Amino acid sequence: MRKIAAAGAVIVALLANGLIGTGLGSAAAAPAEAMKPLSLYPPSALVISIEPGTGDQGASVQRAVTLSCAPTPSGTHPAPGAACAELKGVQGDFNALVASGAPRLCTQVWQPVTVRADGVWNGKRVSHVQTYANSCLKAAGSEAVFNF
Repeated sequence: MRKIAAAGAVIVALLANGLIGTGLGSAAAAPAEAMKPLSLYPPSALVISIEPGTGDQGASVQRAVTLSCAPTPSGTHPAPGAACAELKGVQGDFNALVASGAPRLCTQVWQPVTVRADGVWNGKRVSHVQTYANSCLKAAGSEAVFNF
């Protein structure tokens, strides 16, 4: 009698957690309906980081943020909406990023800063690395994407 009651309690617990009837409680392959994409938008999710130096010295990362642009801008980036709009404006081409507005006057001091962007943009894998002579030139390199 105890075994029947214990088995009944396990079945009730599995039903409550939704594991029975969904295919998760068995070793069978998941049905095709469960394999549908969760979104109508191609993924656009990036990790953007800044490190001192030229990027080949093994320096530790100073700052890093996440940026997701589909279906809505989000992440730990301080201005995800502006950064996503900037990337959409250049179709995700990091080399085409330039800051708008008045030109910046930067010193000629050599204190290199390297930015990295790794992840997925519109469903395609991206990996971008760029070194600027100093932080001022990095800030002039994009309006929002690398400014955090």
